[in-house]
Amino acid sequence: MAKLADADPDALREALASTTEAKPAKRLMVALAYLDGESVATLSTRYGIPRSTVYYWLDRFESEPLESAIRDEDRPGRPPKLDERQREQLRSDLQAPPSEQAFDAEAWTPALVREHVDRRFDVSYSEGHARRLLDRLGPS
Repeated sequence: MAKLADADPDALREALASTTEAKPAKRLMVALAYLDGESVATLSTRYGIPRSTVYYWLDRFESEPLESAIRDEDRPGRPPKLDERQREQLRSDLQAPPSEQAFDAEAWTPALVREHVDRRFDVSYSEGHARRLLDRLGPS
């Protein structure tokens, strides 16, 4: 067992007991099982993750502080199509019935949200994303 030679199993167990998130818990369980003698191949199969990922996680436990080793690094992702001001305007629009935005409907649907965003902000979304917007910003 070449990896995690300096790891403190008690610190890993304590971190596992205090975490409420699934991904950090899984990483901690992998590290603890590895320290208990489980092979990378066994851990890969048991947790349904590639061996390269197991090695990557173990390397992070060796090279980073525990708190950062169990968390994903920030990823930039695609910038939002609506800026914060536009999102707040949309939130306000969705609190009122669609009829106030010249739609012949009593309640917002993803299709109506999609059309409204296109008309008002000249931004095109899929109906699936319009559904997520409605869930997040729609009537309380």
